[in-house]
Amino acid sequence: MKTKKQDFSHLSPNQPIGIFDSGVGGLTVAKEIKRLLPQENLIYFGDTKHLPYGDKSKEAIIGYATRITEFLLEKNCKAIVIACNTATANALKEVLDLVAEKIPVIDVINPVAEKVSYEIHTNVGVIATKATVNSGLYKKSIRKHNKFIKVDELATPLLVPAIEEGFKNHPVTHSIIYNYLSNKKLKNIETLILGCTHYPLLLEEIKQFYGNRVRVIDSPSIVANQLKMILDKHHLLNTDNSGATYQFFLSDLTKNFEKISRKFFGNSIDLQLKVL
Repeated sequence: MKTKKQDFSHLSPNQPIGIFDSGVGGLTVAKEIKRLLPQENLIYFGDTKHLPYGDKSKEAIIGYATRITEFLLEKNCKAIVIACNTATANALKEVLDLVAEKIPVIDVINPVAEKVSYEIHTNVGVIATKATVNSGLYKKSIRKHNKFIKVDELATPLLVPAIEEGFKNHPVTHSIIYNYLSNKKLKNIETLILGCTHYPLLLEEIKQFYGNRVRVIDSPSIVANQLKMILDKHHLLNTDNSGATYQFFLSDLTKNFEKISRKFFGNSIDLQLKVL
């Protein structure tokens, strides 16, 4: 059966890219998009009022994700990046239904799963929130492309609250990481997928635990490259050299978000409160 060809000819390259997450985690994706596509205008929505998404019901996550998507559509975005694994695992279908192919939607699970599937991996571990692990989407997505890969998923629910509280390079995160990564489910893995966009903020601590024994996948880079490929394919890459703009909307203003966003995007950024 022929798939319908997507037509995005009504979109303009100088329209912004919308990115959303439950909090600071999606900033790891936004930072990589900024690095790879420095001319692109970005609008970021951090749903800090409702984090962490990982312990919420599927219905609640769908509600949050669709309201944010509606907001980004109102902001005239030319593409939406769901920079949240939990929202992808629980609300991707609803977001796609809402967008109705008006603009491209890029999620953070399928591009990573596809890339891992076609590289040399045998035993893959995934650490993620409870809601992402319960969905089983990583395992399904990877094994859809390569049924010979063994995938073990482990819920690591304490990591997001620790990151949102600013516990980086801290005895608290060292202890949590050690306890989770020592779990027997991850005993024989050769590759680890950080199945939450918050987790790259602890990348060095996670690599320190493993030494060189386990390859840790750089998910934000994979997602940013997927976005670039899709925008390029549809002639939507911004070539305007006048300077990119970055807008940040939060459902609750937090000190840690302010600290990390300014670190990634500079001190002059403006954080706006927007309750949906």
